[in-house]
Order: sequence, then structure tokens, then C-alpha cells
Amino acid sequence: MRKTRVLIVDDSAVIRRLLTDILSADPEVEVLGTAPNAAVAIAKIQQAMPDVVTLDVEMPEVSGLALLAQIRKMAPRLPVIMFSSLTQRAASTTLEALALGAADYVTKPTGTGSREASIEQVRAQLLPKIKALGRPAESGAARTNLAGLVQNPPVTIARRRSQRVDVLTIGCSTGGPNALAALFRDFPANFPVPVLIVQHMPPLFTELLAQRLSATCKPHFHEAREGEEISAGGVWIAPGDYHMRVVREADRLKLTLNRDPPENSCRPSADVLFRSVAAAYGANTLAVVLTGMGQDGLHGSEAIAAAGGQIVVQDEPTSVVWGMPGFVARAGLAEKILPLGDLAAEIFLRTRGGRPVNAAALAERHHVG
Repeated sequence: MRKTRVLIVDDSAVIRRLLTDILSADPEVEVLGTAPNAAVAIAKIQQAMPDVVTLDVEMPEVSGLALLAQIRKMAPRLPVIMFSSLTQRAASTTLEALALGAADYVTKPTGTGSREASIEQVRAQLLPKIKALGRPAESGAARTNLAGLVQNPPVTIARRRSQRVDVLTIGCSTGGPNALAALFRDFPANFPVPVLIVQHMPPLFTELLAQRLSATCKPHFHEAREGEEISAGGVWIAPGDYHMRVVREADRLKLTLNRDPPENSCRPSADVLFRSVAAAYGANTLAVVLTGMGQDGLHGSEAIAAAGGQIVVQDEPTSVVWGMPGFVARAGLAEKILPLGDLAAEIFLRTRGGRPVNAAALAERHHVG
């Protein structure tokens, strides 16, 4: 098996050495080289064409964003993983980088207390992303292995008593911010049901993501708060490092947040949210699983399916990584597997029954556009 070849671009010699040590220790990865600035990075990409580039968000002289733009012109499909600090400025720049075509990002270690802890933190974040993004030619084998991991007992699907949808819940990870922006592009401000989202992101990032989506889409996106009541027309995103659940109290539905152990190495976890939505809404749930690594959302989708809810997933060609939606699809839980561009119309059709929003017209407009 050919190793995944990585170019490390960072102005810090300490970070270049740290990443080199981490990646070189993995037998499936080869560090093709390092670059301290944009000029060296461009030259090495032109000479050797790596499979993946890790790129510091905050570079001197030529910024990480400017270098990313240059990389996109010369190698449009080369996966670039941004290496970002956990600061508001870096988080904002990272989200801009994702919008400009970066595949994913990793956050720099903070407050870990030791080099060993820092190494483990970066290794856990970075290596899976490099392996998922860096071997497109071997994706067929990877998909076969992925299918073999779905070994769950059969799910008993409850008979659906109602086609009415009272909540839309979404799970996504790698590629998710851009997928969400595309999905909500044509949503009306008065969408007839509440929307609950888990996007795998750390603190600061989720708040900024909600702000960016609110600025470009008609619905208002919120970073969820403890005890917040949810209602039709609003969109809530689970905050970084907190699981989000919905709970029913009499005739009201509220959000609750916790820092219980990660599930699927994720906090927030789509499984946690999906299970709570299945318990609160039952058969009146619509779940959508978008692009993302790993299998978070699979067990939560089982709970939604068992309650009689509906599940739709993004297809493989339009996903950055077909992990999360792929696991749900292969488990036989998805009623439809659709390109990203067709998901909004499908959601409108499934949520329109008996409600004031003209979902049919919106669906037709989206399809034609």
C-alpha cells in the first residue's frame, strides 16, 4: 500500500518538528517535506505534488489564506488541512479557509502541560484526517472496509403513523460548514419546524459558524444555550465541547447541554442529539446526515428509525468524506441517498404537509436553480 505523502507548511520550526515526528511515526504516512513560507511551499508542491498539505492559518508575509488561494489555482483537488490556534481570530480565519476550499482543520494543542500530551492531542486529530483525505485512489478499498465495520443487529422499524415532520436534525463533520451553507441557501426564514445541528467543532468555532451562516442564509442560527426553548423557524448548533440534547417538559421542548464523555471520540456527538430527538419527537423526526469522517450518527439514526422517523443522507460523490452518511446508508437506515444539491428540495417536500410555507414552490425553484 502506498503511503500518504504529506507536506507540512508552518513558519514555526517547533511545529514543523512536532508534526514531522508525529506523522513519520505512522507506517502509512510519509512526510514529503516541510516549508517555512509560501514560496518554499509552492515550489515543493510543484516539484513533488503531495497527497495532503497541512497549512498554518497564521503565516507571515503571505498569509495562510493567500497561500491557500494559490494552492487552489495550481492544484484544485489537493486536500489542505488548516492548522489553527484556539483563538477567535484564528477560528474566524479557519472558517474563511474552509469556505475557500480547505478540506478540514486541526487545532493546535493548548494547556496540555507536556510535549507527550501535545503529541497525542495532535496525533488523534490529524492522522485520521490525513488518511481519510489523502488516498482518493484507494477509496474503493476503504469503502469496502467501511462496509465491513457495520455489524449491528437488525433494526426494527416502527410503523409510521404520521408523515408529519415536527423537527429536522442534522449531523455532519468534515466538509460540514460548506455543506450547511449550501443546504440552507434556499431555506425560508419561516421554515416550519425547528432545526438542530451537530457539527464537529471546538469551542469558538461553533459560535462563529452560527454567525457566518446567519449572515448568508435567511434562517437565524444560534449556538445553543442551556435550557433554551426551541420553536419553528430557528436553527440551533451544538456548542463545541458540549453534547446537546432536546428534552420535553409538558408542552415545551428545551435544549440541555452536558460534558458527558465523548461518543465516537466526539463532543458534541450526533448520536447523543439523535437519540434525544427520537425520544422527544418519535415518528415525527426527520434526520439528515451530511459529509463527515467516522460513524457518529449511526446509532442515533438507529434510534430514529426504530421510532418510525425519517432519515436522508448525502451521497458519496458530493461528500468530502463519505464516512458518517456512508455508515447510515450501508446499515439500511436511509430512505434516500441524495446529492447535496438535492437535499433542500427533499427536506421541503417532507416538511410541507399542512404548513404555511410554500415548500413545493421552494423545492421546484431549488431544483431548477
